[in-house]
Amino acid sequence: MLMLLITATLETALERLLYQDRLMKPARQRLKGKVLRFELAELDSPVVLVFGELRVDVLAAWDGPADCTVKTHLSALPALRRRRRLPLLIKQGSLEVDGDLQVVQQFVALLDMAEVDPAELLAPYLGDIVAEGLTQKLHAHARGLRLGLRDHQVRLGQTITEEWRLSPSSLELVWFSDEVDAVNRAGASLVVRLEKLESGR
Repeated sequence: MLMLLITATLETALERLLYQDRLMKPARQRLKGKVLRFELAELDSPVVLVFGELRVDVLAAWDGPADCTVKTHLSALPALRRRRRLPLLIKQGSLEVDGDLQVVQQFVALLDMAEVDPAELLAPYLGDIVAEGLTQKLHAHARGLRLGLRDHQVRLGQTITEEWRLSPSSLELVWFSDEVDAVNRAGASLVVRLEKLESGR
């Protein structure tokens, strides 16, 4: 049941992202007839993308061979939106690719070209007004979090700088160490003189 929900949601999202814009048609044509299989460590079933001319089918089971199989974790998937990250992910071992590497490269390039508007994706389910309002609230919240984090970093940097200014320099530490040694020597000398005075009585 969960896989059915995942595949249906993913299919709807991918069709909206990749098949609505006519300008993306040449890039989509490169994937026509290709099968891209994702094996995610967190899921028992694979997620298989079968690219057609007018749509993409997202399936949880596929008997035929896949042109390319990608083995990864869910946490690595958001990085696929950036084409430049693909070689790094493969090099780090976050992605394991079997088969035709060009298939996953073309898919990532297509995702990179797609303009993601969350309000547009949510509109069929929530309505235009609610989707737009929710998206604006989320953007405002995310902006507030970013600003708060930046402010926190600035304050932390200022605190560290102030502490750095208050901490003694290496020359001051050497001087202090010499002064402590001098006080210790003076104290030892005083003890010796007191002992001599006491024994002389």
